[in-house]
Amino acid sequence: MTVRARLAAAVGLAALTLAACAAPPTGEPSDAQTTAGAGGASPDAAGAVTVGLTYVPDIQFAPFYVADAKGYYDEAGVDVTLRHHGQSEQLFTAIAAGQEDLVVAGGDEMLQARSQDVPLLSVATLYQEYPVVLIVPADSPITSPADLAGHSVGVPGPFGETYFGLLALLGAAGLTEADVDVEHIGFTQQAALAAGHVDAVMGFVNNDAVNFAGAGMAVRTIEIPPNADGVTPLVGIGLGVLDETAAARPDDVAAVVEATLRGAADVAADPAAAVELAAEYVPDLDRPDRQQAALATLEATVPLYGEASGFGAQDPATWAAMVAFMTERGLLEADVDAADAWTAKFLPAATN
Repeated sequence: MTVRARLAAAVGLAALTLAACAAPPTGEPSDAQTTAGAGGASPDAAGAVTVGLTYVPDIQFAPFYVADAKGYYDEAGVDVTLRHHGQSEQLFTAIAAGQEDLVVAGGDEMLQARSQDVPLLSVATLYQEYPVVLIVPADSPITSPADLAGHSVGVPGPFGETYFGLLALLGAAGLTEADVDVEHIGFTQQAALAAGHVDAVMGFVNNDAVNFAGAGMAVRTIEIPPNADGVTPLVGIGLGVLDETAAARPDDVAAVVEATLRGAADVAADPAAAVELAAEYVPDLDRPDRQQAALATLEATVPLYGEASGFGAQDPATWAAMVAFMTERGLLEADVDAADAWTAKFLPAATN
């Protein structure tokens, strides 16, 4: 199983990270991508499960790598293939086509897909804290979301978590896109901010902010404020399945969730050990400089797991707030009942 996972991980070698999971649809998967992702496992075979990890091998997928390397999936009775998407592949193309059984994506992205007739169901929220933040130079006059008025802010584009995060941040300050200069900069946050092309960027606290620090640029991060009910109206990255898969293969789904959360707990307990294990899956991670950067990323990621809430926990209030927020902002193409978009029934009893 580990060998197949390594082969699937080798599909992409570009320096993209989990932040790219917000990339817009750009095309269908190639035959090579589909073959590499299949890993020889039939989706109908008992216990054979393909998990989609966007887009290329990266340390931020450490819970999956650790679970695979330590045999947690085997112990749970599932034969897991870890499949990294190709760069030109849409986020949900493979799972909609039956080439993947579970996929890693933002809760907001899954909700939007559900409104577009891709019936994704979140079965675990891996990031209890929303990972997207506003990033500004350390000496910037911008110290709160309200200070963005009249300033430029860069986002990859009008899609995905960085864009949703920007809308939530502006809304919390009583601002709209008309109050700021929104620049679509692609995934060039570091270059755009460093060169002064924009006054601020939206990025991932465990990716973009870490990259700035690694490059020696002093920055500050500003989190999305909670709403009047004390809830940040966006759900972080989690695991999703199609309704059909959840109904037809509940034991396999529960097994993957349990084993992955065991991996997350191990990452939280010993990030350095997780980096060592991940070197089997991430190219060039045996280099000391890459290991140091990977450890910094994991140390910034662990707080997002929200260990106090329980690994993988689902928060009904946040899901309800997100449906209301995304509906109000016109981000959903059809009405979605929050109760249909997530479930906690596949979480280990300790989490429930």
